[in-house]
Amino acid sequence: MTSQKKASYLFIALIFALGVLMPFMIKRYHLNMLTEIIVFALYAVSYNLLLGYAGLLSFGHAMFFGMGAFTVAVSLIHIPGLSMWNAVLLALAMTTVVGFITGGFLLRHKGAYFALLTLAFNSLFYAVATKWHKITGGDDGLSITRPDLNLGFTTIKMADLTNFYYVTLVVIGVAIVFSWYFTKTAMGQTVLLMRENEERMKFLGYNTNISRLILFTFTGALAGLAGAFYTLHFQFVSQSAISVDMTTTVLLMTFVGGTGTFWGPILGAFVYIILQNYLSDITDRWPLFMGLIFIVMVLVIPGGLSQIILSIRRLIPGKRNTDRPVAAEEASP
Repeated sequence: MTSQKKASYLFIALIFALGVLMPFMIKRYHLNMLTEIIVFALYAVSYNLLLGYAGLLSFGHAMFFGMGAFTVAVSLIHIPGLSMWNAVLLALAMTTVVGFITGGFLLRHKGAYFALLTLAFNSLFYAVATKWHKITGGDDGLSITRPDLNLGFTTIKMADLTNFYYVTLVVIGVAIVFSWYFTKTAMGQTVLLMRENEERMKFLGYNTNISRLILFTFTGALAGLAGAFYTLHFQFVSQSAISVDMTTTVLLMTFVGGTGTFWGPILGAFVYIILQNYLSDITDRWPLFMGLIFIVMVLVIPGGLSQIILSIRRLIPGKRNTDRPVAAEEASP
């Protein structure tokens, strides 16, 4: 194991350890906000795998997030006695299937055509969520109660925010770490190299269509898992979870954090949620300020906050050439 991998694993372990201690260090309001950040961090990571690694700009990623969110709510309401784990697994399975089917249609196109088609599919799912009032609740949405988590030898009360936070930390944390590991595998490197030179990858014998479909399905499943915990966290879901605004939210998180690194969108989710919560307490026009921040980031710092951090690290002796963006470092043969 290289020293860089050891450092990465140590960093992950420290983050988890810090996460375990957070309920003892912060107030309930901030713990609630931290839980929301963890959920949206996975959502941002899934989007970055699609945009930052595969170079696929999607305006319809919310259809997976919303599908996972609604699947959990509908299943818990209409299937008596369903456990939380089974509801989450059902949401994961549903978004995986939807990702595979829609990917078969969408990935036949590239560039602007792909982006517009994802927007069209998202609008279709949004229309279904709005009109199918009997199942989705339409404009009224759906309210649920988090079922207790039965581990066999004990039962954990999910009504308690701290207990739910720990479950979210473990499940979402493992999903994020697995996503990071995926980028280090041959499949992850193949997707990245396809973005740099797809024709060369085809010449070398790679089936780029299948590789792109696997990635699209995988990111859809991750977004669905984030959507499932979104519903469980707020104990409510409405059509906003599957709207274009939800895709705009994850796009902002990804760009603010930076698509050049894997961890950038996680930082972007952290900054976005904090700014949103505090700005919304100050003014009702907080979306205007978020938009201005996004414009400034794109024009002045296109690499996002991760670019600033990498630039600072390069100033440290011995770090000048060790930290390069994804596009430069991981795409190089």
